Amino acid sequence: MTTTWGTAPPDGSRFVGYAATLLDVLGGRPDRTAVITPEGVRVSAAEFRDTIVRLARSLAARGLGPGSTVALLTGNSVGGLAARHATALAGARLVYLYDVLPPESLAHIVHSVEPGLLLVDSGRHADMERLLPLVPAPAAATLGPGARGAGLADILAETTRRDPEPLTVDIDPDDDWSIRHTSGTTGVPKAIQVTHGQYRRCLENLRVDAGDPPRLLACTPLSHVAGLCADLTLLQGGSVVLQHAFEPGAVLSAIERERITHTWLLPPLLNRLLDHPALPATDVSSIERITYGGSPAAPARLRHAAEVFGPVLHSWYGQSETLGLTEVGPEEHTVVGRHGQITVGRPMAGVEITVRDDLGRPVPTGTQGEIVARAPGMMSGYWKQPELTAEVMRDGWVRTGDIGYLDECGYLFLVDRCNDMIKVRGGGIYPSEVEAVLLTHPAVAQCAVFGVSDRDATEHVHAAVVTARDHAVGRDELRALVSARKGDRYAPAAVHLLDAIPHTPVGKPDRPRLRALLG
Repeated sequence: MTTTWGTAPPDGSRFVGYAATLLDVLGGRPDRTAVITPEGVRVSAAEFRDTIVRLARSLAARGLGPGSTVALLTGNSVGGLAARHATALAGARLVYLYDVLPPESLAHIVHSVEPGLLLVDSGRHADMERLLPLVPAPAAATLGPGARGAGLADILAETTRRDPEPLTVDIDPDDDWSIRHTSGTTGVPKAIQVTHGQYRRCLENLRVDAGDPPRLLACTPLSHVAGLCADLTLLQGGSVVLQHAFEPGAVLSAIERERITHTWLLPPLLNRLLDHPALPATDVSSIERITYGGSPAAPARLRHAAEVFGPVLHSWYGQSETLGLTEVGPEEHTVVGRHGQITVGRPMAGVEITVRDDLGRPVPTGTQGEIVARAPGMMSGYWKQPELTAEVMRDGWVRTGDIGYLDECGYLFLVDRCNDMIKVRGGGIYPSEVEAVLLTHPAVAQCAVFGVSDRDATEHVHAAVVTARDHAVGRDELRALVSARKGDRYAPAAVHLLDAIPHTPVGKPDRPRLRALLG
């Protein structure tokens, strides 16, 4: 089942945001289950629709609409999901305050976006207490009963007194839908502006066939890709099953119990699912699609996943600045590049990709360079950073900062990030070049390659490796593998065997932290 809704009424009189269309979808079958909370409470489409509308009316009554900002300090709760859509329905700008960021980074975000209202999940009072001393006190309310003595109003309780009739807000497609922030592990998070029109076009162009109707398990933060998947699922008349966080045993139980058809996972999380002892006894036959991305995946682990779940693996490549760019379907996981890495796919609908040299000129097919893209969901710019916007966006194209190449069939292959290059004697080395070799070893479940500088400011290749269950491998064996495939210059100066690799808040290997711990 795919989305088929248009961008405006037939007469073209006014722009319609995705949230208004969502209300129509929820109203089409009001008795069905739309959301299942982490506690197992089933919320009907009618109840969820009315919550969104009433909450949007409460926002409008506070003067929040186009040009104003609502900040969410929420997790994977039904109140947080309703607030996401209510903010869009009211036309206000949505900003997530990620709970994994330190209070100082959250305070920077609050100072920058100047929210007219801060909405907090009822269980997040401790996070609120750490944040508020660092910022000018904004208006704040809880989504559900708050902690005793907090002095904050429960906005959901307040909304029960409001009329559930939809409100009409004139939203321009160029009004901000959200400001998304990068994870900020290397400094202050970058703030990425996306308009209502851009996000709607993104939703219209994505095709996610995962059951009719689909049933999504959202076990990673709704503030990131899981939120996009939830929006698509609800717009397709499906149901969203929420979990507070990823826990492999709970994920497997939910798949079997709720007959889940789709979930989004980063490769390290998929690996944990494959290694869980409950997997062999779990009925996973309902799964029609597992979408993964965000970090390298070992080909051997992907083959194992295909054996367990069937031909259901889809890989997405994109960025916060662009949203989705390319996709790999189950039948395309055999398409490999010259270094043995699996392709990241061909452009999604509405996406254009070119590869350019240092002077911005297109390069021939097969030649690596910087990946530059235009996409329906690409940002309009960085919030209050015109210089950075001008550097990254040129003539309507986004410079991704990723290095890659296109083959003669239009498949895109990633080499690495521009700024992740390790500058060793004899030239630069991209970490993914070494990771691709290490991941071919059957004993390597996960790895992350990073550069460490010595006293002379010369960088050396280091590799952090997690071995697969019931496997063992020596450091010298891994160095020899890389030398044989790539040459001595690529061989890690040090191989660190770890129980786990630290990851950023969005699930990517945290190279700065590895450098600090192991360098």
